[in-house]
Amino acid sequence: MKYLLSLFAFVFLFSCTSQKADSKYSKIEYQTTPCFGFCPVFKITINPDRTAIFEAEHFNFNHKPSKDEFSNPREGTFTGTIKEADYHKLINLLNGLDVKSLNDKYGKRNITDLSTSYLRINFNDGTSKNVEDYGKRGSEKLSEVYHFIEDLRKNQQWTKVK
Repeated sequence: MKYLLSLFAFVFLFSCTSQKADSKYSKIEYQTTPCFGFCPVFKITINPDRTAIFEAEHFNFNHKPSKDEFSNPREGTFTGTIKEADYHKLINLLNGLDVKSLNDKYGKRNITDLSTSYLRINFNDGTSKNVEDYGKRGSEKLSEVYHFIEDLRKNQQWTKVK
């Protein structure tokens, strides 16, 4: 019985530690710019303790957007805590990118109506990586990160602070 209990305790402890994503990132920032359509304009900053700031400018909440929204004030600044499972998924997506080896710039500006995304990653070792992606099509894995972060606007609990 004592051995069985020890085995269960070992398995439980091992399973808890193996599910944690070891974050080597001290800050993750993602920002988008306007396009000639209804592209959401916002910035999200995520810290390693999962706290986040969501700065919403335009087209983040309305399901039937219009150009009139540009004359409205910005949508607001929100704070929240990213759900643990979502944070770990984001870390795993970033780890799968080999962030430091990404190009600094992606996209051709021969089309003038696309949004640009900026992914800024600060590492625990003091280094950083900034990626500018016109059109958000740098690579399939990079696009997956963009979509995942963009979904955080709608699948997390945000509290408006201003």
